[in-house]
Amino acid sequence: MGAQQLQGLLLPIGMLAIFYFFAIRPQKKKEKEISSMRDNLKVGDDIITIGGIIGKIVTVKEDQIIIEVGSTKTRLEMTKWAVGSVTNKKD
Repeated sequence: MGAQQLQGLLLPIGMLAIFYFFAIRPQKKKEKEISSMRDNLKVGDDIITIGGIIGKIVTVKEDQIIIEVGSTKTRLEMTKWAVGSVTNKKD
């Protein structure tokens, strides 16, 4: 393999490395943080679902939660993956 061919491979390899460090790696870190947040949900946490529903957790099961929403305290059962963020963590 000549020096010319080696230089031709250097650019694509460099681009892949840059793509990994600026796109793939941060995405995996964010996915890990979200997974950790969903695994640590507790009764009393205020949450916002990925659909925009705001509520308070009243029951936590293995893969599901029940939240209360609105002034009438309507209860909704949903899976944990539907939780977008925790707004007020209950310690």
